[in-house]
Formats: sequence, C-alpha cells, structure tokens
Amino acid sequence: MAYRTINPATGKIVKTYDDISDAALSKAMDVAQACYENDWPLRSIAQRAEVIHAAAELMRRNRDRLASLATLEMGKPITEAKSEVTLSADIFDYYAKMAETFLKPRPIPDVLNATIETFSLGIILGVEPWNFPYYQVARVAAPQLMAGNVLVIKHASNVPQAALAFAQMLEEAGAPKGAYTNIFASTDQVGRLIEDTRVRGVTVTGSEGAGAAIAERAGRKLKKSVLELGGSDPLLILEDAPFEATLDNAMWGRMNTTGQSCTASKRVIVVGKERGEQFLEGLRIRMSSLRAGNPADPATTLAPLSSDKVMTGLLQQIESAKAAGAKVVTGGSRIDRPGFYLEPTILTDITEHNPIYTQELFGPVLSFYIVESEEEAIKVANATPFGLGASVFTANLERGKEVARRIESGMVYINRPVWSAPELPFGGVKNSGYGRELSELGIGEFVNRKLINVSAAGSPPPSDHQAG
Repeated sequence: MAYRTINPATGKIVKTYDDISDAALSKAMDVAQACYENDWPLRSIAQRAEVIHAAAELMRRNRDRLASLATLEMGKPITEAKSEVTLSADIFDYYAKMAETFLKPRPIPDVLNATIETFSLGIILGVEPWNFPYYQVARVAAPQLMAGNVLVIKHASNVPQAALAFAQMLEEAGAPKGAYTNIFASTDQVGRLIEDTRVRGVTVTGSEGAGAAIAERAGRKLKKSVLELGGSDPLLILEDAPFEATLDNAMWGRMNTTGQSCTASKRVIVVGKERGEQFLEGLRIRMSSLRAGNPADPATTLAPLSSDKVMTGLLQQIESAKAAGAKVVTGGSRIDRPGFYLEPTILTDITEHNPIYTQELFGPVLSFYIVESEEEAIKVANATPFGLGASVFTANLERGKEVARRIESGMVYINRPVWSAPELPFGGVKNSGYGRELSELGIGEFVNRKLINVSAAGSPPPSDHQAG
C-alpha cells in the first residue's frame, strides 16, 4: 500500500512514504506491549490526564499547521480543517476532565459490598479514514488512552503527513513511547495484527466492506470490535419547517467536507409537492452557485474531492442513476480543471428500483425526494441498509421527536443536520456498524467492567440457587 500525499486540488504527488517492514512492525508491537505492561495503565488517571490536556493545548497552538496538512492531503476547506482541529482538542480536554468520573468504581444498588470497577484491556488497534484525519483519531485516542489502553493506529494511506503530525503531537505532550503508535501498514499486516494475541480490540471507521472483513477476522479470535461505517442520512422536511433556515441547514448538511462525511445529509425528503418544488429550486440555485477553487483559500466555496478514485466512483453512480431513470437537476459532471473537482449535483425522480435508492453517495451529490405525507417520508428515510444519522425539520418539536423515534438510526437531530460534540454519543445501527464513540459510552467500549463482590471472612458458601 503506497502511503503518499497527493494534492487533490492539483492531482500531483507531493510526498511518498514506505510501508512499515515486518521487522519494524514487530518491534513497534513489542514497544507498545512493554508500555502497557510497565507504564501507561500504571499511571494514575490524573497523570494520564496531564498528557492528554497537554496534547489538546498543542493542537490548539498548532492549529493552522495541522489544518494546512488536512487541506493539502484530502482537500478539506481550510476553515473546516481549522474547526476539525479545534473539535479534536475539545475531545481530548473532555476526556481528560471526565475520565475520573466515568471510570470510578460504582456500587451495585441493593447488593452490599458489590462494585463494578473499570480496567483497561491492552493494545487497541485502530483503522482510521481520511475524511476527518484528526477528529476520527481523537475520538478513539482520547478515551482509550485515558482508560489506560495503548493504541496502534493504521491511518488512511492518503493522509500520511496528518497521521505523523498527530503521533508527534502526543509524543511532545509527554506520552511514553508505545502509548500511541502510528504504523504505515499494509492490509495483510493489519490482518496479522488482528490475530496477534496482544491486540485486545479493534476499532474501524471506513467502508462496509472493510468493516465487515475486519470484524469477521476479529470475531474469529473472539476480540471485540467497534465499527463506524457508512451512512445515507435522510433529512426530512415537514410541512411547517421554516423555509430559509431549513434551506441553510440542508446545504450545510450536504456540502460540509464537500459531502465526504458519513453523517452528511445525503437524502433530502420533503413533505408536500408545492413545498418540495420550492425547496428543490432553492437548493438548485445554491448548489449551482458554488465555485471551484483552492481549498486553502477561505473564499473558495467548492473544494475538490479527496481523490480520483472517489470522483470516478461518484461519476459512475450518477450515470447508473440516470440509466435507471433519475433526472439531473444540476451538475452531474467533472469540472474541467486540474484536480478532483465535481459539479455539485442534485438527482430527482429516484424510484426504489434505482441503484442509488439504497446506495451511499460520498460527495457533493444529493438525492432529492418529494412525498405526500409524513408516513411516506419515514418510509423513504428507512428504505436504506444504513442507519447512522438523520435530521427532522419542523416547527412542532414534539412532532419532530415522534418522527425521530420512528427513524432507524443511531442519531437523530431535530432542526439541525447531524453534527458532533465530545459529550454526544456517536454511532449507528444496521450496516452503519455498531458500538459508540464519544461521551461516556465511548470510553466504555474497550474496558473490563469487573465485578468485585466482597463477603466477610468466614462466610458460608453460596446456596444452590446462587450458582453461576
């Protein structure tokens, strides 16, 4: 696997890195295991928090440099890249502050002298994606390091400089060697790591295929996995939703990170024919007004896609959709300029027999539906193998909550697109994966919740009905 920086705005290779050798990988695992056995989990929570707080401060201090790397490597608009760095620092601070509360022993109600105590597991292997090169790693690293685990991270092959910068930042913050290890590993090497007895859990953010393959291999070795996979998030617009504010939110939900987000609003579903046509026209005007430019320029309104592969795949999906009867309202073509730029695209007239009815569109391509009723909107929203996030827009908040409860997803936001914060759990259902990151739930995925039940010396043995 070639780890290399290719500038998406030009298509040119900037820098390349070699895969890690088997010998170097073996040594890295030895160092990580030694760190786990002799150092990191033996430190107090407060001592670990000092390192994590320091890492957060380094992220903020180096925000511009870190953001520039993300923009260079995957084309993220510079303003959004800076926001990502800030969010990542907030996640580190959150877990450094809250870990003691999350990890403290908890008595079991109505059982005298029985408590649940929390212990680390060992080495956690993370396989991370390119679309949020800092945030995706931060939401794994911060909670798991605070829990006392150590991490070996295989980042995406197109963001090697961001991966190295993240690892360097933790080292400068005082993390001991082996607490956090970045590896430029091949797919085969990752497979062998999953089977390494020292790896006690695997967390993956990526495609359905990658997640299923890794989970299957981990399962055969009886290792827990957490999967954060794709999404085809619906954005439902009910009859009473305020027009302009909803339009603003729909644009942000679809176009943030140039649409390359698992939780992007990929399907807009409007109740009512007249309102649907009004929203469609509003979105058409806004999307067609975006102009391609250098993502490092804050004035740019349309950034490139992350790679030629992503762009080519989207163009193929658009052609397949058209062949199955979909109508292109705006866009649909590659932009004639260097780099990986695609016209913002809206597709309508999508029937349940169209391939994109159930597919994920990972980029600036929006599926648009007009339905006659709330019931039909919910049906379309759930007609997908994915179940990550969803949004419901309405002036009636109670009605919005009722609709939200009927949508098959791990997260539903009312009157906002799906977004992220350290204290809010993140994760999905169905083919979007399982497990949760962030909040208290995120720190509990790879720990041993151990029962400690104390009886007085000289107590009699349990009665028969208490046997395990």
